[in-house]
Amino acid sequence: MKLTVVGCSGSFPSAESACSSYLVEADGFRLLLDMGNGALGELQRYCGLYDLDAIFLSHLHSDHCIDMCAYFVARYYRYDGGRCGAIPVYAPDGAAERLTAAYADTPSSSSMSEVFDFHTLKPGSFEIGPFSVRTDKVWHPVEAFGIRIEHGGSTLTYSGDTGVCEPLHELALNSDLFLCEASFTHGKEDVPGLHLNGREAGAQAARAQVGRLVLTHVPPWTDGKRNLADAQAVYRGRAELAVSGAVYEI
Repeated sequence: MKLTVVGCSGSFPSAESACSSYLVEADGFRLLLDMGNGALGELQRYCGLYDLDAIFLSHLHSDHCIDMCAYFVARYYRYDGGRCGAIPVYAPDGAAERLTAAYADTPSSSSMSEVFDFHTLKPGSFEIGPFSVRTDKVWHPVEAFGIRIEHGGSTLTYSGDTGVCEPLHELALNSDLFLCEASFTHGKEDVPGLHLNGREAGAQAARAQVGRLVLTHVPPWTDGKRNLADAQAVYRGRAELAVSGAVYEI
C-alpha cells in the first residue's frame, strides 16, 4: 500500500497544510480517507480529479468532509465527458443530507446522490476494492469511525477523531502504520471523548504494538513538536509528525 498525506491540519487549515485527507493506493485502486477544508485542491497534486475509486469519511465535521461539496461541483457539472457516475462513499448515517445542506443549492434533494453512492458505515468488516477493511465507532461528540485497512499482508490504521477508547486499540493492534490524531496538548486540554493528546496517542501506539506512529490532525494552535516529544516519551518505536505531501510505503 502507498499512503500519501494530502492534508493533515486539524480543525482548520494551516499555512502549510489542508485539513484531514489521506490517499491510499494499491493495485491501481485509489481510496481517499476524508476530504477536509482545502483537500480537493491539494489532492490534484497526487491524483487526477476523476481518478478516485472510493471515499471514506470518518465523520461529518467540516474539517473532514466539507470539500465534498466542491467535489460535488466537479463531478455533477463536468462538461467534458458529461456528468460523472456515482463513486462509492462510505460515511456515517446522514452524510447525503448533511452535504446537501452544506452546499445549500443543489438542483434537487437527490442531486448529491447522483454522483456519490453513499454507503452507511457500521462497525464491521467488508471490502473496498482490493482492501480488506474493518471499521468501528470511536469516541467523539458525533458518530465517528476509525478504519483498519489490510492489503498484501500489511496493515494501516487511521484513527479519525477520537478520545481514548477500546475500539481504537483493537483497530490499531499490530498495525504496520498507525495514522493517529493528536489534537490536544498533554497537561493543557483535558476533554474526555473529544481528541487525543500526543502522550495518549503514543500510549495507544505502544499498547497496540504498532510498527510506526504518524501523528496527524494537529491544529495550527497546537505545538506539533511538543506532541511528538510527548508521544516518544511513552512509545519507543518510530514516530513522526504527518506533513502534507509525505508518502509512506506500507
